[in-house]
Amino acid sequence: MMGQETRNKLTDYWKDHEITKEEEFAILTNIIHQEWSDLSVKEHKNLKGLKSQNLRDHMSEAELIFTALAELSTRGIAQSVNATGLEENKRAGKEGGKIAKRARIDFENRTGQKVITNKNFLPNKKIKN
Repeated sequence: MMGQETRNKLTDYWKDHEITKEEEFAILTNIIHQEWSDLSVKEHKNLKGLKSQNLRDHMSEAELIFTALAELSTRGIAQSVNATGLEENKRAGKEGGKIAKRARIDFENRTGQKVITNKNFLPNKKIKN
């Protein structure tokens, strides 16, 4: 729930700062995701074997936490410079994503656990007889 609230606050910021097109939201989301995870949203979905499902619904706890950190950091940076429009918000997204990337790398180095995983929460398909 907290991750979704963080996401909503970021998209609300964008809406108030000249981000209006779905394509722009997707571009910014992908920039942030690429920065923190080293994967595009599409690559991450492919890793998990997802087709039309929502990636967030199939992320691990760690993936959700680092996504939220990237989005929180992006919003904080955007607010600090009053980022307006696509180009300024792209820069904030890259910087915010990099904060989460550094944290991810530190976490992985310290724990020996990878944050990005191919595991997902797809329900098992039942075989009908």
